[in-house]
Amino acid sequence: MNSYSRLSHLQCTRCNAVDDPFALRNVCTRCQGPLYARYRLEPLSRDSSAGRSRGMWRWHEMMPARSADEIVSLGEGGTPLLEAPRLGATLGLSRLLVKEEGGNPTGSFKARGLAAAVTCAKARGAKGFAVPTAGNAGGALAAYAARAGMPAHVFMPRDTPPLFALECATYGARVILVDGLIDRCGELARALVAESGGALFDVSTLKEPYRVEGKKTMGYELAEDLGWELPDVILYPTGGGTGLLGMWKAFDEMEALGWIGSRRPRMVSVQAAGCAPVVRAFDAGLEHMEKWEGATTYASGLRVPKPYADAEILRVLSDSHGTALFVPDEEMQEGVAAMGKAEGLFAAPEGGAVWAAARRLLATGFLSKDDRVVLFDTGTGFKYVR
Repeated sequence: MNSYSRLSHLQCTRCNAVDDPFALRNVCTRCQGPLYARYRLEPLSRDSSAGRSRGMWRWHEMMPARSADEIVSLGEGGTPLLEAPRLGATLGLSRLLVKEEGGNPTGSFKARGLAAAVTCAKARGAKGFAVPTAGNAGGALAAYAARAGMPAHVFMPRDTPPLFALECATYGARVILVDGLIDRCGELARALVAESGGALFDVSTLKEPYRVEGKKTMGYELAEDLGWELPDVILYPTGGGTGLLGMWKAFDEMEALGWIGSRRPRMVSVQAAGCAPVVRAFDAGLEHMEKWEGATTYASGLRVPKPYADAEILRVLSDSHGTALFVPDEEMQEGVAAMGKAEGLFAAPEGGAVWAAARRLLATGFLSKDDRVVLFDTGTGFKYVR
């Protein structure tokens, strides 16, 4: 029995089918649902990681790498949870925190997911990768593929800010600019994978099991940094939704391990006014989302017309007594300016979006001024400079 990782099996989030965690897999072969990694959840001291360096692999027992030698790393994770009193004052929130993900390798939280995906795919026999991206995921894949000595093919909308493509090319990836959005990029990436005859592996959001494992470490870090208590509310900019799902998975795992109790934060999905499939489905009480036609926003990471794990995202929002809302681009820009002036953070527009959402939710009464609220700034704003 492996003591480095407690990885036990893969399980479909929709039909509960069980699969082999040590085989190269994308989605459930029975129903095409997303696969989650499951672990042996016998008691484990939360102090077991006390002597380890900060970073995403700090909790390696609850991560999918079978040994330290398997890990493809650039030092991801371990990002700061910052008290933001002056930013809070701009909103009227007395206990505001910002989880600042821009310090990750490649400048965004996508480093977490792609580090885990590349690590596991390489260990299970992948020879190269393909991914559709709205921007940051492509850069992260390109970097970790380079670190692993493997080829990467990145499909990106042609109108993505140019620094994203330049970043991918600098890491040696092949960049294919596409006339269309990320859904069209996904179609072309899957076609290339099929044509490759097994030479390439698709690491699209939630179409392989391990990107969510990297993202879940944000939940472990929040709990540890807050003394093993969870905040009252988490505002999260939602494109594909992997981070939202990953944190919820982390909370369940930590409760099963005895590290936290049953109380959960209210999870808030923040989207752009020009692309809000989560909001539309949540407000209508639906279990699935319809594709958002004509998606447009300057926040590239939010321009996802239909998340693959739509049912799972909606379930988390409902179970947490959370909500979903959209904000227009001009309010995102206002949020970016506010975060920079108040706290010295050069946020991506996705980070500006959660500031704008917090302001709206305080006005409606969903937030109270004494709630402990965490805003996720998922990446650096430097990539948006033209």
